[in-house]
Amino acid sequence: MTQTPDFAPAVSFDGVVRNYGAVRAVDGIDLAVGRGETVALLGRNGAGKSSAIGLLLGLDEPDAGEVRLFGDTPARAVRAGRVGAMLQDGSGVPRVTVRELVAFVASTYPRPMPVAEALALAGLTEFAGRRVDKLSGGQTQRVRFAVALAGNPGLLVLDEPTAALDVEARRAFWGSMRAYAARGNTVLFSTHYLSEADENADRVVVLDRGRIVADGSGEHIRQSVGGGLVAIDLAGGGTEGLARLPGVTSVEIRGDRARLRTDDPDATVTALVARGPLRRLEVSPASLEDAFLSLTAHESTHADESEKV
Repeated sequence: MTQTPDFAPAVSFDGVVRNYGAVRAVDGIDLAVGRGETVALLGRNGAGKSSAIGLLLGLDEPDAGEVRLFGDTPARAVRAGRVGAMLQDGSGVPRVTVRELVAFVASTYPRPMPVAEALALAGLTEFAGRRVDKLSGGQTQRVRFAVALAGNPGLLVLDEPTAALDVEARRAFWGSMRAYAARGNTVLFSTHYLSEADENADRVVVLDRGRIVADGSGEHIRQSVGGGLVAIDLAGGGTEGLARLPGVTSVEIRGDRARLRTDDPDATVTALVARGPLRRLEVSPASLEDAFLSLTAHESTHADESEKV
């Protein structure tokens, strides 16, 4: 049953397909993002993330299926200022100040956010009079955030928003994003930093070969793949036979310490004990990274290799 705009989800993909020649970049996606949710979109390069974001923003049209934002077409939702986006591409505008740029963008929307409010939310108040092309990388990313907020959107789409930022700048950015989300707004972001997804998303959606292979909280996805990590000191011993222990799926050696990824930690530890005394045994559950690697382990041949997802 079709939902009215007042009750429709912020984002709705219904059987969406997008082909580029012989490549099916988006392969029948069904996805609904409720209002007020913060959702991380994960996937390897070529998994279809950027294609999905392009469809969501109305930059591309599906070959089949339907995309709706707040019950409307992406084009109309964007024009109405209901959607703001930070994309990977873009360069600074020369000879204009931060305030001038944000004010200009805001003036193009019917119900914009007050400029001072957008600057404050992006942490740019003290830089408002500075030229955009004279800012640091972290400050420039904050300008993109303020521009995305200018239309006072209910949905913010972030495509790799902290790429190339240092640790301090990333922390500051996510603080600003959480302040925006705390107002009841919806956030959909893609990232290659899995820790960002774990720390900042209510829900994680994993794409692989243009399809959704996992959808749930970070904890739910970790539990769904099971297993964990077993680490021991080698104490000068060799690594012979570690890869053949029960449950072991991979072995990583860091200095004198072995890290065994395993889908049966109990069986792995039992076999290690049988080999002899253990030093600094550590057993931990699967991380989101472990789960992600397990879910997308095969080599992708189905999606566009040139696409940055």
